[in-house]
Amino acid sequence: MASFDSIYQELLRDILENGYREKNKRTGHETAALPGVTFSVDLEKDGFPLLGLRKIPVRLFVAEQIWFISGARKPEDFLREFTHIWDDFTNPGDVLTTAYGYRWRRHFGRDQLGKLVALLEKDPTSRHGVVMAWDPGQDGLGGTAKANVPCPFTFTVMIIGGRLHMMNVVRSNDTILGLPHDVAGFALLQTILAARLGVKPGVYTHTIANAHIYDIHYDAAAELIERKLTKSVPTLQVPKDSFERATAKDVELVVEIVKSLRQSYVPQPAIKGLKIVL
Repeated sequence: MASFDSIYQELLRDILENGYREKNKRTGHETAALPGVTFSVDLEKDGFPLLGLRKIPVRLFVAEQIWFISGARKPEDFLREFTHIWDDFTNPGDVLTTAYGYRWRRHFGRDQLGKLVALLEKDPTSRHGVVMAWDPGQDGLGGTAKANVPCPFTFTVMIIGGRLHMMNVVRSNDTILGLPHDVAGFALLQTILAARLGVKPGVYTHTIANAHIYDIHYDAAAELIERKLTKSVPTLQVPKDSFERATAKDVELVVEIVKSLRQSYVPQPAIKGLKIVL
């Protein structure tokens, strides 16, 4: 398989050259978009998929993923110590009603992540390891308007060939800001689950229904396409008890994982001025 940087660069080129350019009614911005995009990265062979073409804030996605695993839905539960990216989506009670981790661990009346671990411990050959964030009774289809609904709405985890593999399905992905963040975050979750189950992490697959670049990011995409690929690929080792520590909201785990990643992460310069389209 190719490195994440090369896959990402080719995806940007494909979207800019072949994407459908349409104005989005909700945001008022034009996007270049492609339907049905899928790519895979082998974490054991290709390294951890943390984008090197530009500097990605490591603390942000690590803290967010640990917060997800804890099942929290209030950013004041340590997340705000590292990032404020979810503050725009909380309600007056400072609750993020569609928080991924809360939906994985509590929203549907069952701890999906906990049951996933128990299932694969009992039967490593199981193909039932599906975790959902999308609630058909509350989300989408012209229902009640919300500030946020899940983008990565389901993922599947399986052990094949003695390695833990993950497929993440995303309904809508901003490829400049959202995609690198999502890939790194879910690959971290995959690595933590693999450590918990005593196996190596395998292939991470990312499937997107609508992969797009916003008009205000066209220039950034063009610059990233022109940057030369480097051979520097980050690696990641997580403590074996990371799943339990994340569940217990152990903030020191964030610090340890960030330190581990930074030892081998040598990114190219950040692109300044990138703004999120809400």
